[in-house]
Amino acid sequence: MAKQFENFSEFYPYYLAEHSNRNCRRLHFIGSALALILLITILCTGNWQWTLFLPVLGYGFAWYGHFRFEKNKPATFSHPIYSLMGDCVMFKDMLIGKIKF
Repeated sequence: MAKQFENFSEFYPYYLAEHSNRNCRRLHFIGSALALILLITILCTGNWQWTLFLPVLGYGFAWYGHFRFEKNKPATFSHPIYSLMGDCVMFKDMLIGKIKF
């Protein structure tokens, strides 16, 4: 049974603990950056068919990191919304140097 959280503030420390491996975090960052670049490209060009690749980029890198380095199940499987929010916050925190890249 998946752990339950009342709000994102309760979830985020759990999320960070599930991303303790630096290589996993790096893969998350790469996947998020590529997905963000693709989203901006889609919005600028109007090529909406490329939206199918957004989850492939974003989650493909992340899931590989979990299975290869963390050896755990991605939080996306049990908490999809909080996990997406966690991806965004962790990406920002890595970008500003709050979390080691």
